[in-house]
Amino acid sequence: MLTGSNIHIMKLSFFISLLTALFLHMANADAQTYTVKRIPAHVMEINGRGDHPGWKKAELLTGFSYPWETAQAPATSFSALWDGNWLYCLFRVNDDSVITLVNKNDKLEVGASDRVEIFMARDTGLSPYYCLEMDASGRVLDYRASYYRKMDYAWKWPNEQLIIKTSRSNNGYVVEIAVSIRSLNDLGLLQNKRLLAGLFRAERKGGEARANLHWISWIQPNAAKPDFHIPSAFGTLMFE
Repeated sequence: MLTGSNIHIMKLSFFISLLTALFLHMANADAQTYTVKRIPAHVMEINGRGDHPGWKKAELLTGFSYPWETAQAPATSFSALWDGNWLYCLFRVNDDSVITLVNKNDKLEVGASDRVEIFMARDTGLSPYYCLEMDASGRVLDYRASYYRKMDYAWKWPNEQLIIKTSRSNNGYVVEIAVSIRSLNDLGLLQNKRLLAGLFRAERKGGEARANLHWISWIQPNAAKPDFHIPSAFGTLMFE
C-alpha cells in the first residue's frame, strides 16, 4: 500500500525526470540550431571560391563528424547568409582525393561521388522534404522525397531559383550556392524565419567501381546505421 510519503516521493521523482528531459531537449535543440545572419541585398556574389568579403559576417559551423565511425572525420565547414531575396550557403571540404563519377553525366552519378548535401523539410513529418546533393564539379542531384525514403528523382528544383558554383584545390573543394527565398516560400519550407534542414557530406574513398561512402553530419542522428532520411538528422536554420 502506498503511503502519503511514498506518493510524494514518486511525484517528486517524476517532476525531476520531467525537468531533466526538458533540459536535455532544450540543450539538444540549441546544439542543432544555426543562425543565418542577414546582409544587405545585392551585395553578395558567389564565384565558387567563397572569397567574397561578406562571408566574414557569417557564423562558421565546423562541428562535422562521422556519426557512425570512431575515426575523426576530415574537416568540413558550413556558412550561410541571406539578404531577403537569396539564401547563400558555403561548404568548404578538406579532401585529399576528390572523386567525381562521370559516365553519362546523369545527375544520379552525383550519388556515387564526393559531395555535400542539404536537406530541407516543412516539418519533422518529412512529407515532403527536398534534397540538394552537390559534387565538386557543380552538378546537383535534386529530388523530392517523402518519409520513409520515397524519392522522386524526376523532380527538379524550381527553374532559375538555384545557383551553384564550385572550385577545387589540392586540399579539397568548395561548394557555394544561392537558393532563392521565393522558392523556399513556394515550397513551404521557410516558416517564421525558420528552416528545418540537414547538413551532410558523403566522403568517397577509393576508386573501386562500387562507391565506398563514409557519412558526415553536423549532428548525431538517432540511428544505429547510416541514415540521413529521418527527422533526427535535421536541425534548424534560424534567419536573423
